[in-house]
Amino acid sequence: MRARFGLCVVAIVVFQSTGLNVARADEKPKTESAGNISLIVENDLVVRTDRDYTSGVKASWITAPENTPLWAKAFATQIPLFSNWSTVRTEYALQQVIFTPQRTTLVTPDPRDRPYAGWLNASFALLGENGPLLDQLAVSVGVVGPASLAQESQKLIHDLYRQPSPNGWAHQLRNEPTLQLRYQRSWRALAAYSFDGDYGLDVTPHAGFMLGNVYTFANAGITFRLGKDLQQDFGPPRIGPNVSGSGYFVPRKTLGWYLFAGLEARAMARNIFLDGSTFEASPHVSKRPFVGDLQAGFAVTLDQIRLSYTQVWRTKEFYGQSRADQFGALTLSVRW
Repeated sequence: MRARFGLCVVAIVVFQSTGLNVARADEKPKTESAGNISLIVENDLVVRTDRDYTSGVKASWITAPENTPLWAKAFATQIPLFSNWSTVRTEYALQQVIFTPQRTTLVTPDPRDRPYAGWLNASFALLGENGPLLDQLAVSVGVVGPASLAQESQKLIHDLYRQPSPNGWAHQLRNEPTLQLRYQRSWRALAAYSFDGDYGLDVTPHAGFMLGNVYTFANAGITFRLGKDLQQDFGPPRIGPNVSGSGYFVPRKTLGWYLFAGLEARAMARNIFLDGSTFEASPHVSKRPFVGDLQAGFAVTLDQIRLSYTQVWRTKEFYGQSRADQFGALTLSVRW
């Protein structure tokens, strides 16, 4: 949708917690009372389209390691396949995503195109780090359908910018509660090279899966980075099912930056936004079993703030889709 990277209906929920360990390579670690709050806005405005994955907004709060609840740390030690985490954080997030067909002027949507759909969900995640390894385990609950407020969100933004509102929302997917489980592991700097002090390049592969009535898939990918102070994070975060870095970062007083590019492939078993509702008849299309993302962008960190931009090119997701998808993602993370 042609909203200028905004969605006013989604509330940003702030979860109170404090503290973060900060370690510089040339300093002893010190403790500060700060966590990380992030806002991610994804939109197809940058390519001036209003179709397919048209908008996404996510707000999250990540606690400092020393403020992670004891029960969460204890639970983390019982999870199989995970590394022996040296640092555990918790993340609380709220997000909304919106999908529309290509021809939004039609009152009755083309049955050969993807249906209108929105998804509103809240999630809880454990982030476990052990040197170059990052494990992310998240569970989310939410709703697909009119209760997601996707129609109201899109109409509000279109009204603000005097744009015609899409006409086919009466045919969107019906209300359906959702439950999702996601796991991903990233191996930062599996291959790395440092030069000229803090400058370097690294290669970070990742793999994982998602299970639930919205998405069920397995994914794997790789990210290449070139810049300064690459050890500050695992790459910028994204809204799923895309490649996801870390919502937190380790600040330094000096300017840190990097350029990045990455690939991800997903083997899709279920996508409710294409397959349609789980428990009742609904509009649907025939999805492709494999989907790929190519992404490129930059990230800049200065003291307590990280800003990143990502351009995403996505392969066709269903048979009959006229064009591949494109959108941009803007992320602002602040220690708070």
